Amino acid sequence: MPRVGLTRQRLTEEAGRLADEIGYDNVTLAALARRFGVAGPSVFKHVTGQDDLRQAIAVAALDDYRTDLERAVMGRSTGAAVRALLTTSRTWARDHPGRYAALSRVPTRGSAEHVAAANRVLAVLEAVVEGYGITGDDAIDAIRFVRSALHGFSSLECAGAFELDRDLTRSFDRLTDVCDAVLASWNRARVR
Repeated sequence: MPRVGLTRQRLTEEAGRLADEIGYDNVTLAALARRFGVAGPSVFKHVTGQDDLRQAIAVAALDDYRTDLERAVMGRSTGAAVRALLTTSRTWARDHPGRYAALSRVPTRGSAEHVAAANRVLAVLEAVVEGYGITGDDAIDAIRFVRSALHGFSSLECAGAFELDRDLTRSFDRLTDVCDAVLASWNRARVR
């Protein structure tokens, strides 16, 4: 059998593409080995098991996602930044459904690399809400609000759950406008 030059990075990249094709939860070491045309032990030289593989997919997905988000929001603030953030995230979810699912994976205990990758994405989101003057604990609440709105829409869209005869882009634009309006009034609102 010819050597295929497997590395952890190469396996992770291909596992991400495989996740987009068959779903994040369906990626297995055996499927990845078949993809490369190698025996299972060849994969185990680079990942310690299924959990390690899924963790690697999540870390790589977070880094790719962050890069796209940073590029989209750079030089923008408030409404323009939130629109770029949400639009980029929606597109990313549609283009990378398996890797998008990996973004929600909770880091395995002790995975400093995964926590760091998640924190880099969080920093982009913090910068966007900070443009509205939202900081501290309020920023965490605002980020959760934006992520919930976006994830709800994107997850339903990727699952094909929007069957009503209405333009999805129009609905998404309304969602974006509402997020902008809510963030713009965030500091005036009082939590009871």
